[in-house]
Amino acid sequence: MGKYTEYEVKQALDAVANGQSIHKASSEWGIPRSTLRHRLQGVQARTAAFCDLQRLSPDQEAKLAEWVRIQHALGLAPTHQQVRVFAGRILHAIGDTEPIGKGWIQAFLKRNPSVKVQRSRPIDSRRINGAST
Repeated sequence: MGKYTEYEVKQALDAVANGQSIHKASSEWGIPRSTLRHRLQGVQARTAAFCDLQRLSPDQEAKLAEWVRIQHALGLAPTHQQVRVFAGRILHAIGDTEPIGKGWIQAFLKRNPSVKVQRSRPIDSRRINGAST
């Protein structure tokens, strides 16, 4: 079984709650049977279970992601380093002085898919000359 969303898990759980078998809901929604069984037993989703281990709260990360989107809309999309510095400032404001880890930015981008990453490209000299004349 491939990837599935939390929405699909909820739909499969609703189908089971409405009388459908776990096996049928599993195959219909593409969710592993073990996942459905565990959720019915009260096991949390990974994102919810590990939320307390994150340095920034989900609300703080949402505000940081919003800041990145606003900066991008203004034409000033921040670099990874600028996002790390800003996150470090948020943490410092709440009394956490430990530096942010190496893989934090990749995890942040994975948790916030609305924040897009674009690689900068060198501008051709003809475009620069054409824009300035």
